Amino acid sequence: MNNFFKLKEHNTTFKTEAIAAFTSFFAAVYIIIVNASILSDSGINEEPLIIATIFASFVGCFLIAFLSNTPLIIMPGMGINALFTYTIVLTMNLNYNEALASVVISGLLFLLISVTPLAKILDKSIPNSLKESITIGIGLFITFLGLQKGGIITSDAATMVKISDLSNPRVVFFIFMLFLTIILFSKNIKGSFLISIIVGTILAIIFNFVDLSTVNFTLPNFNAYNEIFFNIDFGKFSTVEFWIATFSLTLVIVFENIGLLHGQVSKLLQAPEKQNKALRAIALSNIACGLLGTSPSVSTVEGTAGIAEGGKTGLTSFICSLLILLSLLFIPFISLIPNEVIAPILVIIGSLMIKGITNINFSDVSEAIPCFLTIILIPFTFSIIDGIAFGFISYTIIKFFTNKRKEISPAVYLTSLVFLLYLILNSI
Repeated sequence: MNNFFKLKEHNTTFKTEAIAAFTSFFAAVYIIIVNASILSDSGINEEPLIIATIFASFVGCFLIAFLSNTPLIIMPGMGINALFTYTIVLTMNLNYNEALASVVISGLLFLLISVTPLAKILDKSIPNSLKESITIGIGLFITFLGLQKGGIITSDAATMVKISDLSNPRVVFFIFMLFLTIILFSKNIKGSFLISIIVGTILAIIFNFVDLSTVNFTLPNFNAYNEIFFNIDFGKFSTVEFWIATFSLTLVIVFENIGLLHGQVSKLLQAPEKQNKALRAIALSNIACGLLGTSPSVSTVEGTAGIAEGGKTGLTSFICSLLILLSLLFIPFISLIPNEVIAPILVIIGSLMIKGITNINFSDVSEAIPCFLTIILIPFTFSIIDGIAFGFISYTIIKFFTNKRKEISPAVYLTSLVFLLYLILNSI
């Protein structure tokens, strides 16, 4: 492992990578349950979707470990699963298996982009200011998710959101866990996130915030899984709906992953040379997602928790892949980890992702406004892709009409046009 993953070269150890893997696993494990829950709205039973999510996550983490040697965690993307379920299946009238065929084709297109100069062209042609703003916007998005999952903010008919009832015991528990996690993290205690998850879950059990009576140890039903396992349907391959669905998925997974990788590989790991390798691994994992029966995968932001704990190599991802596979036996126990314990980690991760705001030239209006729109619209629209779309479109328009056309690359023109079409098609 030392020779293959080059632990000494990366100034890390097996222990550090293992702690990072456990941390990322516990931070991201909720995705297994949540992804299956969202996809089940398409009419498929939840249990086979849990199995599909676990297998797809195992394959994604395995591929990223051995193809890019980065500690990223590859799992079905939150938001993309909603696009898959509520737009492609329920609105565009593709059945689940036809939608899986669209996932496979979008993964192939993603792979084509990643193995050709297109990926490098897109990466170089995207202004650094927009890259920074995408990372910052995602950081705010993750912070908002954390505050929402922690229960400290809630919806309101008059003001959209408001602070929750601070006398609520669960809100008090979240606030306690938030400060406990911040203190552990700020003191640079190894495994701080993992410690907070374990301690928090134990405390949640003691204070009856989780119901142990719901634990029912049963083996997964693999017979039901045959309904979606390697069961893709190309029956609507020649229809307009199929290709609009495929285009939308490709657009989302390409730009969301480029944005995420810029924040994780380039900024947190300071290893931009690994970005293309990671992109190819994720593209392959997206093909696997369609074959295994779930929506496309991304490099999860929760994986940043492991990076923050010191994970630097693919060994973190490999160990995490094994933990994910083992979770087949412990699905009922995984569901016991309460949101109030995971939420503080998301808030801290969000804070780590906004550091790049100092690299944006806010004195230049043609840079400031597109970046500002990207940053605020990602969390405000609850959609990473929509925020990125408005950022690109506004960047092109403002630069064009302020006589700064030379700063707009052909790829940015094309990308802005594609995003404009995407927004129009999604509005029809």
